[in-house]
Amino acid sequence: MKLYCLSGHPTLPCNVLKFKSTTIMLDCGLDTTSVLNFLPLPLVHSPRLSKLPGWVSKDGTVNLEKELKECAGRVFVDSQPEFCLPEKELLDLSTIDVILISNYHCMMALPYITEHTGFTGTVYATEPTLQIGRLLMEELVNFMERVPKAQSATCWKNKEIQRMLPGPLKDAVEVWTWKRCYSMQEVNSALSKVQLVGYSQKVELFGAVQVSPLSSGYSLGSSNWIIQSHHEKVAYVSGSSLLTTHPQPMDQSSLKNSDVLILTGLTQMPTANPDGMLGDFCSNLAMTIRAGGNVLVPCYSSGVIYDLLECLYQFIESASLGTTPFYFISPVANSSLEFSQIFAEWLCHNKQSKVYLPEPPFPHAELIQTNKLKHYPSIHGDFSSEFRQPCVVFTGHPSLRFGDVVHFMELWGKSSLNTIIFTEPDFSYLDALAPYQPLAMKCVYCPIDTRLNFHQVSKLLKEVQPLHVVCPEQYTQPPPSQSHRSDLMLELQPPPMPYRRCSVLSLPFRRRYERIHLLPELANSLVPSEIKPGISVATVSAVLHSKDNKHTLQSVPKPPPVPPTKKRKRVIEEPPEVLAPKPLLSGAVPLEAFLATLHKHGITEVKVEETADGHILHLQAEDTLIQLEEDGTHIVCDNNEPLRLL
Repeated sequence: MKLYCLSGHPTLPCNVLKFKSTTIMLDCGLDTTSVLNFLPLPLVHSPRLSKLPGWVSKDGTVNLEKELKECAGRVFVDSQPEFCLPEKELLDLSTIDVILISNYHCMMALPYITEHTGFTGTVYATEPTLQIGRLLMEELVNFMERVPKAQSATCWKNKEIQRMLPGPLKDAVEVWTWKRCYSMQEVNSALSKVQLVGYSQKVELFGAVQVSPLSSGYSLGSSNWIIQSHHEKVAYVSGSSLLTTHPQPMDQSSLKNSDVLILTGLTQMPTANPDGMLGDFCSNLAMTIRAGGNVLVPCYSSGVIYDLLECLYQFIESASLGTTPFYFISPVANSSLEFSQIFAEWLCHNKQSKVYLPEPPFPHAELIQTNKLKHYPSIHGDFSSEFRQPCVVFTGHPSLRFGDVVHFMELWGKSSLNTIIFTEPDFSYLDALAPYQPLAMKCVYCPIDTRLNFHQVSKLLKEVQPLHVVCPEQYTQPPPSQSHRSDLMLELQPPPMPYRRCSVLSLPFRRRYERIHLLPELANSLVPSEIKPGISVATVSAVLHSKDNKHTLQSVPKPPPVPPTKKRKRVIEEPPEVLAPKPLLSGAVPLEAFLATLHKHGITEVKVEETADGHILHLQAEDTLIQLEEDGTHIVCDNNEPLRLL
C-alpha cells in the first residue's frame, strides 16, 4: 500500500492512495496562496497601480520592467494571477480510478486533473459539496474573466532569473507549473464526472474495496472517508470540526479500528479561539460604524459567512446597528444564500427541526426580508444606485487580488475611519495588503477556523486508536513562528509518519488475508477431522476462480465417461482431455527420510547445509542444489530434466 503526496499544503491536500489494485485520489485542493505574488486586478482603471515603477535589478543586469512592478518595497508580477497545481509528474494521473472529495474547498483543482491528464474515472462527493463547489469555481472564473489581462508574464519564471529576484518571488516553488484559471466549460465538464453520495453510503470499487463518506462537521456536506476491504481499513480525516456550528456533527465512532489514519486539514490558527474571534469581529464592526466608517469583510461566498451573518443577526439589535446596511456582493451571492436554506438534511439538528415548523434554518433569510441584508452580483448596476454609507460589505476574494474587494480597497483605503476585517485564515493578511500600501484604513485580523486543533485531534486519536497515523510534516513540529510551543504539534506513540510534497510513502501494513467463497456442493463434500478440541481440518481440492476481485473455490471438473467404442471414430467427437489434479503436498520435508529415499535411488553424495529458513542439499556428483524452505522447495539443476522430475 502506497501513498503519493501531490500537494505540500496541509489544508489544501491532494494525495493518491494505491490499495488493493485500486488507485484512489484523496481530494484535489488548489493552492491559491501563489496569487499573493501578483498585482491585484482592478475592476476600473487604477491610476495608482498603473504608475507603479517596473523592477530592475540593482546592477541593471536583469530588466523586467514590463513583468514586475514595485510597491512599498515589495515586487509583484503584473499578469493574470496563477495557481500552484498539485504535482502532475509523480505518477500517471490517467491511472486514477476514483477521486474522493471531502469538502468544497478541497476540490478547486478538479478541472486541472479531470480535463488535462486523460482521467477516465469517477469523482465521489456529497450534494452540498458539489453544488457549493460549483459556485466557488464559477465565482473564481467570473472574477478572472471580467478583468482580462492582455500580456502574460513568463520571463521571471526562468530558473536563472528567478534566483536573482527579491523576497517571496525568489523562494516560490515550481513556478513553471503555475497555471491560469480554468474556463467555465472545463468546470462543467469536470463536474459532470461527479457522482453524488450520502453519509454512510457504501460504494464498491471494482469489488476490491468499499468507500464510504462520514460527516466531518466542518462545512455543509463535508466528509471524512473510510476505505476498507474485508480485512483492512483506512480512514481519511480531512477538514473536520467538533464545534457546534451549522453542519451536521462529526461522526467519530465509525473511524475506530483503522489500520491507517491519514490526517490532514487541521486548523491553520491553532492559537485563535473561533468564539473569541467572532466577538472581536462584532465589536470592531460596531466601533467603526459608530465612528462613521465603513467595514470591508473579504470572504468566500459560502461557509464562515453564514456564521458571521447569524452572529450579526443576534448582535445588530443589541448594538443598535438596525439602520446600517449590510451588502453581500458576489456573482453567486444569491445562489449561495438560497442553497444554505435548502440543504436541510445536511444541517445540525436544531437547524433541521426549523425546516419542519416551517421556518428558514438560517436567520439571514429574515435579514433579507427586512431589507437589512442585500445581495448583488457585482458593484455595477443596481448596487451603485442603492449604495449608501456607512455600511458593511462582504465580498471576495480573501486574497485581495481579484473580485469586487479590489475596488473597495481602492475606494476606502485612504481613510482611517474605515476598517477591513479579515476572517478567512487561508492568506496572511500582511501579504494580502502589501500591494495596497501605504494604507490609511484600519486592519483587524480575526481569523475564524473551526477545524480541529492539536488538542482536539490528540483526544480524538486516543478515542479511535488507529494503528498508524500519517500526516503532513508540518504537523510533526511546532510552527516556525512559535518554535517553543510543543503543544502545537502532534505527539503520538508510535510517532506519526510525515509526508511532504512529492514524497511516496510505503504504508506499514501488509495484506495478509483475502476472503474466498466456497461453493455449496464443494463445502458439502469436505470431511473435517478434529486435530485439537474445537479445531478441525479438511483438505480441499478445488479450482480457484477469480473475477472482479471476488474469489470462489469451485469443484474440480470430472473427466467425462468414455463412450462405448464404435467402429468408425470421428475425430471431432473426442471430448477434450481433462487431467485430474495432482495431489498437493503440504508440511515440512522430513530431512532424514528424504536423504534415505535419495540414497535408495542411487544418489549418495549429499552435502547438507543449514540456513535461516531451512536446509540446502548439494548433490555433488549430479551438480544439483535442492533448497528446502518453510514455504517452498527449489530444485536448481542444469539441463537435466529426468533428474529434476525424479
